[in-house]
Amino acid sequence: MDCSLVWFKRDLRVADHGALAAAARQGPVLCVVIVEPALWAQPDAARQHYEFMLESARELHAELRRLGGRLHLMVGEAVEVLDRLHAAAPFGRLYSHEETGNAASYARDRAVAAWCRARGVRWHEIPQFGVVRRLDDRDRWQAAWEAHVAAPQAALPEPSRLHFVSLPGSSQSGECAASPQQGTIVAARAPAAVALGLDAFQPPQRQRGGRRAALEVLHDFLDVRSGQYRGGISSPLKAPSACSRLSPYLAWGCLSLREVVQATRARLATLPEGDRRRAGLPAFLSRLYWHCHFMQKLESEPALEFRNLHRGYDGLREGEWCQAHFDALVAGRTGWPLVDACVAMLRETGWINFRMRAMLVSVAAYPLWLHWREVGLWLARAFLDYEPGIHWSQLQMQSGTTGINTTRVYNPIKQARDHDPHGVFVRRWLPALRRVPDAWLFEPWRMPPELAARHGLRLGEDIALPRVALEVATRLAKARVHALRAQPEVRAAKAAIVERHGSRKRPEGRRRMLAASAAANAGQLDLGF
Repeated sequence: MDCSLVWFKRDLRVADHGALAAAARQGPVLCVVIVEPALWAQPDAARQHYEFMLESARELHAELRRLGGRLHLMVGEAVEVLDRLHAAAPFGRLYSHEETGNAASYARDRAVAAWCRARGVRWHEIPQFGVVRRLDDRDRWQAAWEAHVAAPQAALPEPSRLHFVSLPGSSQSGECAASPQQGTIVAARAPAAVALGLDAFQPPQRQRGGRRAALEVLHDFLDVRSGQYRGGISSPLKAPSACSRLSPYLAWGCLSLREVVQATRARLATLPEGDRRRAGLPAFLSRLYWHCHFMQKLESEPALEFRNLHRGYDGLREGEWCQAHFDALVAGRTGWPLVDACVAMLRETGWINFRMRAMLVSVAAYPLWLHWREVGLWLARAFLDYEPGIHWSQLQMQSGTTGINTTRVYNPIKQARDHDPHGVFVRRWLPALRRVPDAWLFEPWRMPPELAARHGLRLGEDIALPRVALEVATRLAKARVHALRAQPEVRAAKAAIVERHGSRKRPEGRRRMLAASAAANAGQLDLGF
């Protein structure tokens, strides 16, 4: 059978699907998604990611059925599954999108590339984001990003020219009655999360997967909510509606970056003067640019998932891990109300806004003096929109180990006063503090015990006492980071990192680019945005 295999990974859609469109132009197409136990066993994987993926894959299967095809669910490691597929339905071409994922997916892709070479299969990887593989000059990146998002969206051939094929033994539903352990090719159903070693927890209020939900969120944001974007995304109270909430749909490919950028530019071009969305949408476009900027860092330097981007910071925190501090952070028992409220929201929804994410990492890295790797794994599991390239770049930037970014230290008390001045957010997520007066709300440990008792608060029980003195611990942590940064050998190594990873974009250039892109389109998303 002369067919092409389309391997869906974190690109669970049909629209603007470069790999599917390219394969369909070559002839018959076989579509598969693979549940890979080794990837789901990684410490950054969570049940909420798996369930979101399955919800999205079911919608993808239904869309392919409407086109006359089906999505075959496979269970096993990628090379093993490809062997089974090749034996049952020999294919000479493999199509997928490029993936900038974690180290396990990178190793998997290298193994698949070796398998393809050994079998004489041509593997076509199509860029999905504005990320450039084997980028040799960061100065060229901005133009490459713009070319990617401005290009026409990938379109399938006319329905009469579409030819999908199915695997032997697959039913009309695209499923098989037997299990893969019995030697069948297609799985009857996806394995349960517990069978993959994923824990039972998932946030009860998380966003649901699938393209229909993604499009509803996109249009609601472009048509209504983007008016709140500028000025609303920093507030933990306003951000749930002011932010686009598109990040999980971009992370799992229910939407393509290109279609989101183009839809945003097209909407911006229609807005009258004075419309608040004229401020919000350019700011959102800027975030989409930075989305790929950070992903490019991991693409260019995969090791930053595990080690400091600037090796001069090696040993800064690694030898002083405090498990009790980490446990308190994960449990939402730091004693700092805004921090603990954010953890409570994260457990319930799988999402908090970018500023609160930065604050959590800052608190972990400075007053609690925790290394970013374990904190990052916890947050990777907690964030529904976990995107490895953005996630690990941000963890290091907020922890001060990139060597090229300004030290960012967020005081959780000041953040609470600035962004939750009346304590609405804190009281919502920490019911024990609902009766505490505003004057004591963000520093309840300072309350006299008799006053706390009068307001029904048991200090050290209903809310933890801080494990460290915030100002003292933060000052000492900053001093250690700055002392290391001042060392001549650390300063000398900075230039090479800037050359490889630094942004080439300047604010004035960004404004010109956004204005030009809006004018050009007058006729026609882990960043938590």
